[in-house]
Amino acid sequence: MNRLAETLILAEGWRRLLLLMAAGAVSALSVPPLFLLPALFIGLPIWIWVLDGAEVTPGLGRVFGPAFQIGFAFGLGYFTVALNWLGAAFVQQGGIFLLLMPFAIVGLAAILSLFWGLASALAHRFWSGGVYRLFAFAGSLALGEWARGHLFSGFPFDLIGYAFTANEPMMQTASLIGTYGLTVLGILVAVTPAIIWPAARRPLPARLLPFFLAIAAVALQFGYGQFRLSTTPIAPRTDMVARMVQPMILDHQSFGVVNPAEIVSRLIGLSSARVGPAGQGLDMVTQLVWPESVFPFFLTEYPVGIAQIGRMLPDKALLLTGAPRQALGDDGLPVPDNPGYNSILAIDPTGEVVASYDKSHLVPFGEYLPFQSFWKLFGISQFVPGSAGWAPGDGRRLMSPPGSPPFLALVCYEAVFPGDIGDPNGAQYILNVTNDAWFDGSMGPAQHAHHARLRAVETGLPLLRVANSGYTFATDPLGRVTASIPPGEAGAVDVVPTLPLSGGTLFNDLGDLPFWLFTLGFLALGGIASFRRHGLR
Repeated sequence: MNRLAETLILAEGWRRLLLLMAAGAVSALSVPPLFLLPALFIGLPIWIWVLDGAEVTPGLGRVFGPAFQIGFAFGLGYFTVALNWLGAAFVQQGGIFLLLMPFAIVGLAAILSLFWGLASALAHRFWSGGVYRLFAFAGSLALGEWARGHLFSGFPFDLIGYAFTANEPMMQTASLIGTYGLTVLGILVAVTPAIIWPAARRPLPARLLPFFLAIAAVALQFGYGQFRLSTTPIAPRTDMVARMVQPMILDHQSFGVVNPAEIVSRLIGLSSARVGPAGQGLDMVTQLVWPESVFPFFLTEYPVGIAQIGRMLPDKALLLTGAPRQALGDDGLPVPDNPGYNSILAIDPTGEVVASYDKSHLVPFGEYLPFQSFWKLFGISQFVPGSAGWAPGDGRRLMSPPGSPPFLALVCYEAVFPGDIGDPNGAQYILNVTNDAWFDGSMGPAQHAHHARLRAVETGLPLLRVANSGYTFATDPLGRVTASIPPGEAGAVDVVPTLPLSGGTLFNDLGDLPFWLFTLGFLALGGIASFRRHGLR
């Protein structure tokens, strides 16, 4: 290991970049649902050792020089592997999209790697010997992770902190410091092998101590989680029975050219079937939940279907469904140049839409086209065939339909944003409707589902997640799955949701404050150590 560390410190040129891409690819094996956490302890120290040997360059080289290139190459390997599931959507489209697939995946990886390149350059600016360089690195990379999750609409898939949430006990720390807090501490823990080698005449106990402290931190995290799981009281609701339906309606690519009667009939048939050992119908159900993309048409243009849905519902029950919603003016006509909204609608037994939420955090290039005026020069109005995109909603996420407990409404992608799912105060649960059918056959749906589970742990709210083709499940406020439907199977399942945690969570109260305290504190430690060693550079 001494020789390996010294070789990496002395590496340069294209060989150095290839080594870093390989190390990033290895580190990506730690993301959900793989969770090979040791891969992070292998990959991140390589980044440290290579930075140890990086040249200091003047001018713009301080920003875009060797240190930036080191972080960029590592990120390119990491994101290409971690987000490989995006290629499944191109396979579904076929044709020319298959040719575009590698360029799109590597292109997105390159964009995200810019954040890690800048983080690497910042860390190197504060570089010093020994343990303090690890603090500079952890603070800088955590800042880069926060930036890629927030800037330019944000894309916080596979934050490093998720590697430390492989099971229910480890997930519980998110209730204290959130996923970004787990990210900054997780980075510091994972880079501790870089203090063991190279030896540099340091005594073995001094070199091993930080690594053993890191292992102890992971053990403490697990122990805290076990304690929280075993001592936190969870109570079921007495006013709600939800039926979640996974219909496997895969016509999302054919908007406006489907048979509405056939789709509504299928949904009603699955929803009305007798479910569970007791063979229960809809009589006891208070909330019937359908996922995103089950209506590849505007439901309001099919009043017969709305009437059928209303007749199906028991008295005082509600249908909560993903559905496109037209933007109508005061005259009742569609608003020009508004393609409509990707929404959640609440429909009562009279067939009336009594509440709605419009998705506000849209997927770039999938649901809207960034820099639209530029793409129009090439005759491109949307990259997803059969879609004109959607307009963003107004950002309100709390839905309070009449006669129903209020809940945080999240459509698909919105569930991957830690600390940015709306104000949990007053909400009784989280409802996440989604359609992951674009990525069937890849690890994307499982990854997306795990990200959503962390939102329940962070907020202390139970979660109902209803997918078109999987993963459909309910969790309690600790993220434990209480009911589910196997992926890829059409069906329905009933669940009695739990009450939210009394008093909420520390993360609800503090938000990302612990993350910022850790991140800025680590940067300060690294900066002070660097100044003492090198002075102003």
